[in-house]
Amino acid sequence: MEILKTERLTRHFGGLAALSGVSIEFRDNEILGIIGPNGAGKTTLINVIAGIYLPTEGKIFFEGQDISGVPAHRRCHLGIGRTFQLVRPLPGLSLVENVMVGALFGKGLAQKEARRKAEELCGFLGLADLDRDIGRMTALEIKKMEIAHALATQPKLLFLDEVMAGLNSEETMEMIDLVRKIHRQGMTIGIVEHVMRVIRELTDRVVVLDWGEVIAEGPYGEVSNDPKVITAYLGEEA
Repeated sequence: MEILKTERLTRHFGGLAALSGVSIEFRDNEILGIIGPNGAGKTTLINVIAGIYLPTEGKIFFEGQDISGVPAHRRCHLGIGRTFQLVRPLPGLSLVENVMVGALFGKGLAQKEARRKAEELCGFLGLADLDRDIGRMTALEIKKMEIAHALATQPKLLFLDEVMAGLNSEETMEMIDLVRKIHRQGMTIGIVEHVMRVIRELTDRVVVLDWGEVIAEGPYGEVSNDPKVITAYLGEEA
């Protein structure tokens, strides 16, 4: 059963169709990979689903409810969480305080409960020294903090937008293990990645976008051999 589906989702920016007629299902407790070349519409898709942009045309249904016109903060309250490609921690706040923001504003928890939730999530993701300044954190720790911030909103569907970008091989494996750990908690995950190893190892299904349209969908082994995908994106990597 799907937790979220889009029907003919379209988003225009001026005369440019960043998304065009995109129909996708996110099924309960699956990891769905979203891939495609730069400019294919992957992050725009997340932004429209999360409510950053409203669709020009089409519908979004979350747990059977039409949320196409629902503002972003309400979608967060309903259970749609996401990370951002460009992580911008709040300056002047510690690691744990940055995570607390998700609990405070995502679910409206009291400060004491938000602190408890943030500490729990940091422990779950292997983050320590919680009161340190974010300037003393590694790139991997910053990415973990961003995931903890998203999890603090208590999502049912979590979008991870290129959380492996810039990591070395060892860090990527650690992050893959963390995504599996999150998934085992019953989380439905949509993951945007350019690192094909991540998509191959983590996903149940893959959707491929090109120029704002879905050009392929299915298991990684199937879509990676699709001539349209090879032409549009994978090339020699396939």
